Amino acid sequence: MAQTSIPGHRKRSIWYRLRQDMRQNYQVYLMWLPVLAFYLVFKYAPMGGLAIAFQNYKPLKGIMGSKWVGFEHFVDFLTGPYAWRTIRNTLVINFYQLIFGFPIPIIFAILVNEIKCRPYQRTVQTISYMPHFISMVVMCGMISDFSASMGLFNTIGQAFGAPRISFLSEDEYYRFIYVGSGIWKQMGWSSILYLSTLSGVDPALHEAAAIDGAGRFRRVIHVTMPALIPIIAVQLIMRIGHIMGEGHQKTILLYNDSVMEVADIVSSYVYRRGFKQNDYSFGAAVDLFNSIVNIIVLCSANYFSKHVVKESLW
Repeated sequence: MAQTSIPGHRKRSIWYRLRQDMRQNYQVYLMWLPVLAFYLVFKYAPMGGLAIAFQNYKPLKGIMGSKWVGFEHFVDFLTGPYAWRTIRNTLVINFYQLIFGFPIPIIFAILVNEIKCRPYQRTVQTISYMPHFISMVVMCGMISDFSASMGLFNTIGQAFGAPRISFLSEDEYYRFIYVGSGIWKQMGWSSILYLSTLSGVDPALHEAAAIDGAGRFRRVIHVTMPALIPIIAVQLIMRIGHIMGEGHQKTILLYNDSVMEVADIVSSYVYRRGFKQNDYSFGAAVDLFNSIVNIIVLCSANYFSKHVVKESLW
């Protein structure tokens, strides 16, 4: 007679298997503990501080003594004069980075993978990784110097008859420089994931395609790209889920009053309002609004990818 499965028994068996696995692989679990501690201390524990988004927080009174104001700060931001400008600029900059910045590491990885001379391939990879290790402050200082009216970009432009201008003080150039510098900094580093995926592609597939008469371009389309589709889908979902999460550091280091209309983003506005004006509750409220939007976009992108591309995060 077949035994009837009992939910409680199933649960006990799951915990039993977990205990057995922990005994057998305790070294792995010990290595995992610092990672768990990091997320608990620096990611989950601070979530309790989100309560100040619904308060008129005063540091001397603390969370328990500060006055609760509900959604006042959310309404203040969404109805304020800077809401549309900062949200628009954040979305536009992230859209440009998604359209131009996301495909470039993929294309670069494919091109590097097609290099047959291994010493030259490693040299190209090493050089492309270097900008990633330049600190954001140093990189922004370089960009500011190069973009100045007497900087490198203008010196090169003057050789071709172009007038000298301060690029970072012009609306039409600011976003181009912002996005372009980000691509230059992260292109090589972001390509590592795609290169590691391509290294696992069976060479026999390329050989079979070549025997069938496929040239190099057709082999890229029919062999290389299908191998990259799963990781591209996952990376795209994560990138879309960060659509409102552009950090303030680079913006604050590059923008000025002349380009505030196209450069000011949500995080830079939160920095000015929250830290410079000591309005911590307002900053927390806008940051929470940003996170909620990102979560909604992330779940929507994951749902779309799961049903269309058949690849998803969960």
